[in-house]
Amino acid sequence: MTNDISIVWLGALASLLAGLATGIGALAVFFIKSLSDRLQDSMLAGAAGVMLAASFFSLLLPGLEHGEALLGSAWAATLLVICGILSGAGALYYIHQKLPHEHFNLGPEGPDASHIRRIWLFIIAITLHNFPEGMAVGVGFAGGDVQNGYVLAIGIGIQNIPEGLAVALSLMAIQYSRTRAFTIALLTGLAEPIGGVFGATLVSLAEPIMPWTLGFAAGAMLFIITNEIIPETHRNKYKTLATFSLLIGFVVMMFLDATLG
Repeated sequence: MTNDISIVWLGALASLLAGLATGIGALAVFFIKSLSDRLQDSMLAGAAGVMLAASFFSLLLPGLEHGEALLGSAWAATLLVICGILSGAGALYYIHQKLPHEHFNLGPEGPDASHIRRIWLFIIAITLHNFPEGMAVGVGFAGGDVQNGYVLAIGIGIQNIPEGLAVALSLMAIQYSRTRAFTIALLTGLAEPIGGVFGATLVSLAEPIMPWTLGFAAGAMLFIITNEIIPETHRNKYKTLATFSLLIGFVVMMFLDATLG
């Protein structure tokens, strides 16, 4: 029990630090007025690459390893992780359909939100991004694999930096002051420790379904990457730049996992 509690606390702390990286990125809002589409697309695509690699190397591969150790069968472990992936993606899809929100560039999505202030649509959208990221960090500490959790937290923190700047600049674009834009961007990162506590607690209470939980966290992140970030970064004429930026983000996270994990 004591070990379970410590894992939950580690997951919460690591996801909090990763979430605060959003504020680090948002600090740049005090020094620049806007980002070119070229730079914004490349930054967000790089962040997507980090998330993509984190999903594979820090969630799915450990999930398969834990599953095979628990079930004694590679087939059963793979099917359990696949169920988790599809469940995570399905859960995020369902939430996206039920909660109105607004993307950086693609505009509003979900139910009609004409009665909701635009600022809240942005906040909901970023929360939908950050919660599964925090959950992934919390789940990353699953089974006491603290090193894997640390690497995942570092990767998520790195990708939160450009995301924080993009959020703050988007808020400035709808007439919010620099200070208010920074504060709101910082606060959106606090959805991550909530997700971290949820993920770490879920694993601690139900370790036998840990492969499914790891798959669930990966599926939620993969949904965010493919449904939102990639379409956002491919909306302009910088698709090739965005593609290579994603690859750079991917190999950076792969390097971190291979050398530190």
